[in-house]
Amino acid sequence: MVTMKEIAHRTGVSVSTVSLVMNHRDEGRVKPAIAAHVREVADELGYQVNPMASSLRTNRTRTIGFISEEVATTPYAGGMILGAQTAASKLGYLLITVSTDGGMDEDDEIDALKRYGADGFLYAKMSNRVTDVPARLKDCPVVLVDATGRDGTTPSIEPDEFRIAYDATTRLVEAGCERIAYIGCSEPMLAQEGRLAGYRTALEAAGRKFNERLVVDVLNNGPALEAVSDLFDWERPDGFFCFNDARAWYVYECAARRGLVIGRDVSVVGVDNHRVFAETLSPRLTTVELPHFEMGYWAAAKVVSMIEKRPLDDLDVPDTRAPLPPLDAPVPAKVHCTLIEKESVRAAG
Repeated sequence: MVTMKEIAHRTGVSVSTVSLVMNHRDEGRVKPAIAAHVREVADELGYQVNPMASSLRTNRTRTIGFISEEVATTPYAGGMILGAQTAASKLGYLLITVSTDGGMDEDDEIDALKRYGADGFLYAKMSNRVTDVPARLKDCPVVLVDATGRDGTTPSIEPDEFRIAYDATTRLVEAGCERIAYIGCSEPMLAQEGRLAGYRTALEAAGRKFNERLVVDVLNNGPALEAVSDLFDWERPDGFFCFNDARAWYVYECAARRGLVIGRDVSVVGVDNHRVFAETLSPRLTTVELPHFEMGYWAAAKVVSMIEKRPLDDLDVPDTRAPLPPLDAPVPAKVHCTLIEKESVRAAG
């Protein structure tokens, strides 16, 4: 195992200087060029921080607790947890994940993480929503993932719902669609509110009038298929922006029943890039990918910056599909999601 003494010998500085750099306490104490050289040599030698020794010196365990509700049981859990774990690992932290689904008591899970000495917490939701920070986390470094704090001050990260709809609708406008419908969600959600606003603004920016007859808000059930079918017959849209990929299936089904070809007669854009729909719908669905990896990565980096009280200027940011907002972005931080071109929208006219 490489020691700080070896790094000190290679760089010609004292062990205490190496310790300051390796524990991110060098700002204002060690010249930046020297600190950069120490880190470079440490990387070359394969130095790894000893978490036990570090926790004794700093009173930190370098552990982050990831608390999820309706996340670990969804298809998106992998991306969000992987993003958080990737950032935590880069920064020398261990991620411990607990789920409050299945009758697990949230307070008990938080207390367990605290007993393990977690330095900070990620509190994750599914389907972007307003939430309260649990009372047991009030005095801890905490970042909300795919959620907005009711207090308006807790650091949080979420998809830019408005831009999702604006970009999707604009793509349909560029494809030459004249009557663009929105298949929305009948549940009150931040995503629904933002996506409806983005759809409407994109139409107006293109010189189109918003027509409420082209908007149908549905759930995922039989009546939803009926409502979309009625929309086809009464309003005859040639473009559809769908709240998610699941709702895009209704459009595919209704088009098939009428002998219409998706990508030629009717253009469709969904949201999620859901693996099941992405692999089964034909032609393949053009969709806006939700940034689960990006949200997890940003949240973990943000909570570490709060724990260590530093800006993480030295963080090596990965090349993600959607660009990450800066760690000092206003609350809530928003991710501009990426539209994935496939085959369900005809070529731009």
